Amino acid sequence: MSGDVEVRIAGLNLHPVKSCGGIAVDEALIIETGFEFDRAWMVVDERGVFVTQRELPRMALIQPTLRHADMVLRAPGMLALHVALDTVEEATRATVWNDTVKAYDMGELAAQWFSDFLGRKLRLVRFDPEQRRLADRRWTGPLEAETAFADGFPLLVASSAGLAELNARLGHAGHGAVTMQRFRPNLVLDGLEANGEDHLDEIAFDTPDGAVRLKLVKPCSRCSIPDVDPLTAQTGHAVGDTLAAYRADARLDGAITFGMNAVIVEGVEAALRVGMTGGATYRFD
Repeated sequence: MSGDVEVRIAGLNLHPVKSCGGIAVDEALIIETGFEFDRAWMVVDERGVFVTQRELPRMALIQPTLRHADMVLRAPGMLALHVALDTVEEATRATVWNDTVKAYDMGELAAQWFSDFLGRKLRLVRFDPEQRRLADRRWTGPLEAETAFADGFPLLVASSAGLAELNARLGHAGHGAVTMQRFRPNLVLDGLEANGEDHLDEIAFDTPDGAVRLKLVKPCSRCSIPDVDPLTAQTGHAVGDTLAAYRADARLDGAITFGMNAVIVEGVEAALRVGMTGGATYRFD
């Protein structure tokens, strides 16, 4: 695949339950809302409003496993929770940021499991596939990009070199290295300079299922979640403080960014695989 630079998929990640642990996979199927099963479930409070690691860092310790028929959730001190992939319960509505959307409640057992582990009355919901939740058209332009319970866009792209640059700066300041888990990207790319994804327009892959084209549309602004250790749920400030020294983005009025949000131009029902190479084109603006 031609382009201004050749990139290689170094990692693919799913986060089935919004703000819980992620899963590194060898292959990911693209559907209308991003990767299949990515941010398809979400934890909500009694009002149906989403909760995240921002207020409940222990969510980082909830680790999903996807199997053929179910998702298994494990957390320290808890029996495993099995969530069927083909079963939902009562229709409901859930709020993520400014969007209130159709969803399905996943029942009393799941609600009790999350409430017990996180210490608040909570429920688990699943995104209704009949719902169309669109990314912000100020960034996607003419494209109607659908997303499920992700913060705002179907996919998040980051570069291995960007993480290496951050870890070099952390080390220089006397802090330990961090993993890409903290930034929760769907695609991790090799072949770019540090944070080179900032300057890309599109990435294209030739796959056995057909062409895939992803357009990078908006820098990903960062909150406190990258300072939550995914292994211990301990919080700090080293990552945020280090990023603040060099990652203020003028496109977002000085917000701290890492990674780029992407939308699907072409390739629904195609699969991406770790090790695939593609061509990326730079944006000139």
